[in-house]
Amino acid sequence: MPKDPDTDTKGQIPTNLRLLLVIEEVARAGVPVSPAALGEALDLPKPTIHRLLTTAEEEGFLQRDIDGRSYGPGRRLRKLAGNTLSSQRLRTERLIIMQALAGEVGETCNLAAPGRYGMVYLDRVETHWPLRIQLPVGTQVPFHCTASGKMYLSSLRADKLKRLLSWLELKPSTKKSISGKQDLLDELAATRARGYSTDNEEFMDDMVAIACPIRDTEGRLLTTLSIHAPRQRHDLESLSKMVPQVRQAASRLESLGRE
Repeated sequence: MPKDPDTDTKGQIPTNLRLLLVIEEVARAGVPVSPAALGEALDLPKPTIHRLLTTAEEEGFLQRDIDGRSYGPGRRLRKLAGNTLSSQRLRTERLIIMQALAGEVGETCNLAAPGRYGMVYLDRVETHWPLRIQLPVGTQVPFHCTASGKMYLSSLRADKLKRLLSWLELKPSTKKSISGKQDLLDELAATRARGYSTDNEEFMDDMVAIACPIRDTEGRLLTTLSIHAPRQRHDLESLSKMVPQVRQAASRLESLGRE
């Protein structure tokens, strides 16, 4: 891994900083990382790396990937990331952007991040309409049949997506839910091509949704910004006409996260 010469700590990492750097490296990688790769990146001995990983796993900051050898963010690290994103100043500015979007399109908007088994709502701004779908902050929704979830799946590398689909249960939520893996792969390919994802009554009957990605400085998906509406007000075609507004708001949220 290339190092900034001003911050290179190879061979001289203080003991009390090592665990933090291991966690930072796992988060930076964006994919499950093996102990060998961590040892090489941080120039730490193999026994030290294994000891640090054991501690981080036992405390819930890291967890083993499905291969049983590599490590990714654990429950506590994901919660820490969510709390960081929800810090008061950032959250206030974020809500202003989301409120402006909700006011412009006249529908509820949500910010969601990938969790272990689905997408988790981090923030939400409600529409003024009496008829609306209640999905409060903290709600976890499936990957395969929601706009936010399909946006996340479409962002994964082919090998990681294959691993995830090997255990992901494509349980239908409605009669329109995608329940076949090849059908889902085709849908994800279409999502990548158009740059936004859709939910055409796949998660809840009579609800449609669209979602756009919010990426970090390296182009990796961090969160998704989505809007959804009851079928009584919008079908998928009419809701999709609001993609430019959602993209613009997502771009503003990306810029906020880089300040």
